[in-house]
Amino acid sequence: MKIALLSTLYPFRGGIAQFNAALFNEFKKNHTTKAYTFTRQYPNLLFPGQTQYVTESDNAEVIESEEVLDSINPLSYYLTARKINLYRPDLLIAKFWMPFFAPSLGYVSKKLRKQGTKSIAIIDNLIPHEKRIGDLALVKYFINRFDAFVVMSKVVEQDLLRVLPKAQYVLHPHPIYDHFAKKVEKEKALNQLNLPQDKKILLFFGFIRKYKGLDILLRSMRHLSDDYLLLVAGEIYGSFDEYQKIIDEEEIAGKVSLHIRYINDDEVPLFFSAADVTALPYKSATQSGIAQIAMHYELPLIVTQKGGLPELIEHGKTGLILKNEDAEELARLIDYYFQNNCKSKFASEIAKQKDRYSWPQFTQSLLTLYEQLS
Repeated sequence: MKIALLSTLYPFRGGIAQFNAALFNEFKKNHTTKAYTFTRQYPNLLFPGQTQYVTESDNAEVIESEEVLDSINPLSYYLTARKINLYRPDLLIAKFWMPFFAPSLGYVSKKLRKQGTKSIAIIDNLIPHEKRIGDLALVKYFINRFDAFVVMSKVVEQDLLRVLPKAQYVLHPHPIYDHFAKKVEKEKALNQLNLPQDKKILLFFGFIRKYKGLDILLRSMRHLSDDYLLLVAGEIYGSFDEYQKIIDEEEIAGKVSLHIRYINDDEVPLFFSAADVTALPYKSATQSGIAQIAMHYELPLIVTQKGGLPELIEHGKTGLILKNEDAEELARLIDYYFQNNCKSKFASEIAKQKDRYSWPQFTQSLLTLYEQLS
């Protein structure tokens, strides 16, 4: 069949682009697949990070795509729909993660559906973590212009059914990001990151945003001994000042190693190889691409009981779940993890379960959903 993928792809960077690249590569193994992306994803004034685009140092995977859609130019919506329609796809796949993209993606889908193309949206978040006026109206506009949906957590499933009770959809967990290089020896990773060899290392990885709970994790370090080191790696969305204030107030500078910048793909193995556990103390969540990177490296997780995060692990078997967003309780859970030598036991269980999160299984679930529409 002929598949059109419309979403963020190279030359844009970040987890959404990585997801779409993996999805594209899996589909093209067995189907004629063409990729379309943005000419402008966000206006620069609205983008809180350093850059939306791949830089020379990123060494990102190049996916051949047509840059056609301007998120804030309605004329481009029409031109994009016309261009994709010339390809005559059987199926249009789009990725949805925030209401901002509802007008552009919704319009294109509606136009293509009139020409007989089925459309499926993969939904990361339906209701955004950081809510704004008008979000619900945009969400309703979007979902009423697609035939079916893929959700990756029960919380998103519930959100979808609240807004569209008769939605056709499939629930399938977020696949593992397996395009990164293999793990390296821990000693080598520590040396390359200039980290001490004798610390118990916690990893907080990815874009730093308020809902991800880095403040809780930083405050927990005050309750842990000097044997512990928190490795923070990722680009800040906004200002790091509030986190630096916590570091200063709690007097934990010696317990924190900061790498506040975009981490390119080549560096990812170093951080996950150096760490003993990944901490995701999110205050709000649906699913997490960071969790799937950790699972790729068989690195256990400590997560909060938020959204879809508890669905990713079995407490006491592949990770630990924090019941309350409390720094002292988090510190006790971290201490328990190390005192009970959980890393090797949990990693062994993760290795047994990784097949559940494969890209072939994910794409097959999506195609089965498509067949139900035909």
